Parts: sequence; C-alpha cells; structure tokens
Amino acid sequence: MAATDSLLLAIDAGDAARAAQLRRIKALATAALGACLLLLVVARSLLDRHPAFGFIAAFAEAATIGGLADWYAVVALFRRPLGLPIPHTAIIQTNQQRIADKLGEFIEVHFLRDDAVNAKLQQTDFARFVAEWLDDRKRSGDLARFVLHLLPEALSAVNNSGLKTFFTRRILGQIQALDLAPLAAGTLRGFVRDGRHQALLDDLLVAVHGALNNQETLTAIRDKIRAELPTLLKLYRAEKYVLNKVVASATSFFEDVRTDPQHPFRGEFDRMVRSFVDRLETDPAYAERIEQLKRDVLARPELSELAQHLWSNVVAMFGEGQGHTASLLHHHLSRLFMEAGRQLAGDADMRAEINQGLIVVLRSFIAAQKSGVSSFIADQVKSWDMRQLIGVIELNVGQDLQYIRFNGMLIGGLAGLALYTAEYLVRLL
Repeated sequence: MAATDSLLLAIDAGDAARAAQLRRIKALATAALGACLLLLVVARSLLDRHPAFGFIAAFAEAATIGGLADWYAVVALFRRPLGLPIPHTAIIQTNQQRIADKLGEFIEVHFLRDDAVNAKLQQTDFARFVAEWLDDRKRSGDLARFVLHLLPEALSAVNNSGLKTFFTRRILGQIQALDLAPLAAGTLRGFVRDGRHQALLDDLLVAVHGALNNQETLTAIRDKIRAELPTLLKLYRAEKYVLNKVVASATSFFEDVRTDPQHPFRGEFDRMVRSFVDRLETDPAYAERIEQLKRDVLARPELSELAQHLWSNVVAMFGEGQGHTASLLHHHLSRLFMEAGRQLAGDADMRAEINQGLIVVLRSFIAAQKSGVSSFIADQVKSWDMRQLIGVIELNVGQDLQYIRFNGMLIGGLAGLALYTAEYLVRLL
C-alpha cells in the first residue's frame, strides 16, 4: 500500500464544497488585483485632469504591489510561483525532511514529556473503566464466550507445541530452587506470633481425648497392657484397672490443659515450638532434611501422574464446545466476571492500586518508546506525497491565506495613499 494512503485524501461532499469555495475566493482575489491594476492605469491617464486622480493612482499602485507581494508569499509557501526556480519558494516541499524531523521531535519533547504523560495518566481511572465494563451483563457474557472459545485452541496448542513440557520444567526448576527452610520458619514464626499454635494445641487435645475414648482404641491399649503384665496380675484382670487409671489421668490432664490458658504445659509447648522455629531457621541439618523431603516429593511418580490426570481433565472440560457443560461454564464465568467488576467498583483501595500499577507500566512503556514514536512520525511525514499533502493543507486553510491577499491590497493601498498624501503636503509647503 502506498504511503499516501495514510493521508486519507478521499474527497467527500464537504471537501468538494470547500474546494469550490476556495476557487471562488482565489478568483475574487485575482479579480481584485486586476481591478487595482486597471484602476492604476486609469488614474495615471487622468492625472492631468484633476489632482484627486493622483491620490487614486497612489492607492491603486500600492494596492497592486501589496497584492502581488502577498500573492507571491502565499504561492511560495506551497509551490514555485509561475514555475520559476526562485530560491526560498515551495517552502513546504523543499523542507519536507526537516519539517518531518522537527515534527517528530516536537511531539516527543512537548507531547510525550514525562510530566505531561504522568499528569494525563493520573487523570484516567483505568480500574473504574474495567469495573464498569465487566459489570455489564452482555459484555461479561461476550468475554466469557470469547475465553471459552479461545481456551480449547490455546490448550491444544500448549499440548502440541511442547510448551507444556517447557512450563512443567520451568515450574519444577523454580520449586527445586526455592529455599523452603527460611520460608517455613517465617510462616511458623507468624503462626506462633498470632497465637494460633495454642489453638492448634486445643484441637490436638480434643482429638486425642476423642481417640482415647474410642472403643477400638481402648481395646488395643488394653491388649497391649495385658501383654506386658506378669501372668499373676493377668489373673486378677489388672489390665482393666491400669487402663482405667491411664485413661482417667490422661483425660483429666487434657481437660486441665484445654481449660487453663496459663497451664504450665502450654508454656512448655510454646517454648518447644519456638525452639523448633529457631532451629529450623538456623540449623543446617533441619534445612537439609526439608530439602531432602522436597526432593523426595518431587521425585514421586504419583505427583507426575496426578498432574497429568488434572491436565487431561482440564483439557477435556474446556474441549467440550457444546452441551450442558459448556453452557454451565459460560454461565459461571460470566457471573465471575460481573462479580469481579462489582467488587472492583466498590473497592477504592484496590482500584487505586491497579491504577498506580498501570500508570507505572504505561509511563515506563511510553518513556521507552517515545523516541520510536518520534522516528515513526518523522518517517511517515517523509514518505508522504507532498503534492497531495499540500492539496489537503490548501483545501483547509487556503481561504484564510487568500484573505491575506485582500488584506495586502488594502493595507498596501492605504500605506501608499498615506505616503502620497504626506508627499503632496510637503510639496504645498
């Protein structure tokens, strides 16, 4: 496609009307210039009949000169007057390259300067626009339909292109490179700082209490005690007495600990947990155990089989383009988008964070690309057909430029009249 296509020079009805009006104005300006010249000739020929013709001749002469000078100036802006190679004419065509470079530089320096871009970005609430867009039922439905239409192809491409293997290796590599010991220690430290380990202790006590009162557990403990007792005590069924004592003592202890926030066992449990966290954070042996556990888990074939099974289910679910499953997915996805829009619209803090993040990204992008924008604009201007471009400029501002010719004739004529009057008065003195 030719570079001039970008100028969009198709002449519509409005352009045709402006072109006709421009032709009329040009004709009137030329006619006025001709009238001034004719008036000059007539006034000169009648100078002997009355002194007033001298004033008229002076006005007409200066008006003709002013009209010719402004005609030259207007024409020289766009083309060479009468086709003559006069220096400093056809200014726009001759300086196309320089104009292009200066235009690109002007846009980069003034329109895309950092403070101007930042001020404009700060005025725009991107997050609210997204929220309002998503809150519309039809738009959310169309977006859900588009996503569901695109997903099967995307999943198929991932499956067939080797991206799945690439991403799997990348994820496993990131997990393997992750140092779990400091992460686990930090998580546990926050867990302890919030006192949640004591709530965990309460849950454990309740669980142990329930297990001790379970009939199968009691039977197993009694059998174990009976196996350890001497034969003589077995005759007296001492295992039942021992079991009852053990269960009663344990139950009483657990109940005391559970109901007493200041129980010494809680303090001991707290100390034990904090000691474990400290060792986890500082002891290389603990870190190595966690790393070994991570390696063992990642090496298990069951993990790979589970991931493959989940992936196959996801592909199968989104691969169903019709039927009840697709309709259900579309319904839930549409509701999800709409709910996300409502949540975003009602959360000013979240919108502010999103806007700030977008501003940072867009500001960095514009700062990195503005020199490219400048070069692109300059290259486009350099590739334009200047004759057609001049036609567009003349069509839109030509009428105003033609009025310069009228003004030149009027102002020139008045100036000539004033000078002639001054000269005439001097001669009378």
